[in-house]
Amino acid sequence: MKKTFALTHPKIKRPRLVEAIKHEVKKYLKRERNKPLPEGVKYWDFDCQYGENELSAAVIHKSEINKYIDQAEEKGLESFYLEILAKPGVSNPKE
Repeated sequence: MKKTFALTHPKIKRPRLVEAIKHEVKKYLKRERNKPLPEGVKYWDFDCQYGENELSAAVIHKSEINKYIDQAEEKGLESFYLEILAKPGVSNPKE
C-alpha cells in the first residue's frame, strides 16, 4: 500500500476521517497476513514509511503507525503519505 491520505473532506469531520484511515490500515495488514506464506517463511513482516509527502517519508515501525496518524491530526496536516509493503519474515533461532 502506497497512499497519500487526505485529512480534509467537505462533509466528513476530521476525527471520523482519522478513524477511517486507521481502520483501512488495520484491514490492509490483516489481509496481507492472511495470504499464504512462501516455503520456509515463518510470518509476514512489513516495511513501513511515513511522511508529510512521498519525498519526505522516513522508515517507521509497524507498531508506530497509529501514533504517526494521531500526530498528523494534531499538527493539522492536510494530508500525509503512508507506505506499507509486506515481505517474508524469517526469525533467527535462539542458540
